[in-house]
Amino acid sequence: MLLVTDNDTLLAQYDRLAAGDTVVGRLRLRPGEEHLLVDLQARGVRMIPSATSQLCSRSKVFQARILGGYMLPRTAPVYDLHDMMRLVGLYTRAVDGPVVCKLDRANGGTGILRFASIEDVYSQAVLGTLPFPFVVQPFAHHCRDIRIVLLGGIVEAYERHNPDNFRHNLHCGGRSSSVEPSAGQLELCRQVMARAGFPYAFVDLLIDDRGRNWLSEINLRGGLRGARLSQQDYLQAVEEIHRQILAGGYDGGEDDSPVAGTVHSRRDGGNNR
Repeated sequence: MLLVTDNDTLLAQYDRLAAGDTVVGRLRLRPGEEHLLVDLQARGVRMIPSATSQLCSRSKVFQARILGGYMLPRTAPVYDLHDMMRLVGLYTRAVDGPVVCKLDRANGGTGILRFASIEDVYSQAVLGTLPFPFVVQPFAHHCRDIRIVLLGGIVEAYERHNPDNFRHNLHCGGRSSSVEPSAGQLELCRQVMARAGFPYAFVDLLIDDRGRNWLSEINLRGGLRGARLSQQDYLQAVEEIHRQILAGGYDGGEDDSPVAGTVHSRRDGGNNR
């Protein structure tokens, strides 16, 4: 059985990989190569981290598709104009005010767009200036942004705040301050990680003006500018988690997530405080 730990070996041995073989580490894939993850999984190749977590880390749209129940109500992936037309009706009935679009593969807050209404989003999509696919969600006024880093036994959380921009990302000028995550916030993180097969994660939470916690985004890696963790600390922790999964030290089920367990519906989960 083959154990592959680097991308060059993966590509060289790709056609030989079979059930029982293991690939450790995030695959470096170009846009459009994500189907390789599906192929490997279909052939019974074990992937650490899981294929689902890797796909989620590459696509905000995929996150909204499978984790939308943990996000702000009426968050939805938009794949084409048919989806867009359906959302126009939904938002016109239920959402009064601005909306946010998230471009699929943009990072650091650069792909977060605010529109005055759902009709403005529809117009831009029809005119071709807003490329499919993307994510639409209601704009949350007076919200807070908390990032929680979960690496095995390491848990670190910090709030990001930007008084001059609704994008709280540090890349967009936000500042960070350390916070203590609540039990409800940690439970939400664990539920999301279990659902998408994340053995470790950077989880961004949105706390609305009623104090309810919602998933904003999740990734296998993220910026550490606001964290006490160094890049070396992060790499060592990830390597140790991979080693424990290989050795059977994580009871993560078939998705190789250390936090797998009972997953409850998030439509009432804004009460996780």
